[in-house]
Amino acid sequence: MASELARAQPLSAPRICCLDLDTFFVSVERLLDPTLEGKPVVVGGKPGSRGVVTAASYEVRRLGVKSGMSLIEASKRAPNAIYLPTRHEIYGTYAERVREIARRFAPKVLVASIDEMYLDFSGCERLYRSGDAASGNGGEDRAGDVAIEGAALQLTTAVFDEIGLPSSVGVATSKVVAKVASALAKPRGVMLVPAGVERAVLAPLPVRSFPGIGPVAEARLHAAGYQTLGAVAEASVEDLQNIFGAWAASISRGVQGLGSGDVGRERPAFAEHDPEGETVGSISNERTFREDVTDPASIEAVLCGLCERVCWRARKRHVKARTVTLKLRYADFHTLTRSQTTMATSSELELYPIVKEMFAAARTRSLPIRLLGVQLSNLGMFEQLPLFDRNERVGAVVDSIRARFGFAMVSLATGRGGQRR
Repeated sequence: MASELARAQPLSAPRICCLDLDTFFVSVERLLDPTLEGKPVVVGGKPGSRGVVTAASYEVRRLGVKSGMSLIEASKRAPNAIYLPTRHEIYGTYAERVREIARRFAPKVLVASIDEMYLDFSGCERLYRSGDAASGNGGEDRAGDVAIEGAALQLTTAVFDEIGLPSSVGVATSKVVAKVASALAKPRGVMLVPAGVERAVLAPLPVRSFPGIGPVAEARLHAAGYQTLGAVAEASVEDLQNIFGAWAASISRGVQGLGSGDVGRERPAFAEHDPEGETVGSISNERTFREDVTDPASIEAVLCGLCERVCWRARKRHVKARTVTLKLRYADFHTLTRSQTTMATSSELELYPIVKEMFAAARTRSLPIRLLGVQLSNLGMFEQLPLFDRNERVGAVVDSIRARFGFAMVSLATGRGGQRR
């Protein structure tokens, strides 16, 4: 295939494919337990417990449950749903299998998240063109569209037949329009937006359909009289700066269908590389919410979970950290970081109170939160003082349980009663 790709020549516009795995975590759980098919399923933890919804099936979304919502709120809206813990290790394995299939279809694949990836089909048109398509009812470009649309359908069919996972695909001349098209194609559909009609396709959609426009920006757009993406496309960059600030020019180009046709470089979002004894660099994990979050319980749960994850990874390396950093991004994309240096540790029992205190001091705005992150740095093989031996023993026990039953099987409890296992 590589030699064929080398001979193939791209047409006048790029063809970027966004492959989105439909309700990915729920779909994996249904593969493991077919009795869950057609039932309302929430992945994230026990109903009413500390934690947030990681994924929700279409059946339970109709009740108002969505990812990022606290499990307490979810259990109120869907008390009869089936609640399951997250199993990141298993999901990562399935995501890697999907990626391997995707790499058979296009020479360049970018992993955007565990359930979403981009393929660059530019130059692959002749590889997938049938004799009928080659004759072309609408010229060379139309023949190429037909060929790549067929390839996208083959891709979703292969993912379902070989793994059992449903997916949707959007194909367009840019990543952002391809992403919008994949959402419009759900569930289990394929949508191609030909070159030249991107703006017309986007125009009637509500403003919230565009990636990067969250509830705060949506409210500001509505207040300014913009209800659809077409209306935003007609606005001047100067007018949009009052809403999006430095992002105004990018949003303006995007809603006109003028986004980049470059998928970017590979960044495996679900891979964590933690070789034993590695002290170079840092250990970090982030959580970007599909829906911007204001609920204090959801925020606290994610912060706690991030602390647990980075500390668990540090213990896998057999290292400790002297510096912990909090990353906070608001709904308007304003991002800040706060760091604190402390005694070397790899215990979430010691670090979570510090992170929680940094967050309380850093959050000076009432806007919803888009992203949270926790990073450990200044890593080393430090000796532990006897005072903290108990925390090390607790960490060792927790890690042994996770090694046997999965990371999400045990977690740090939070709440007004303090911290406990």
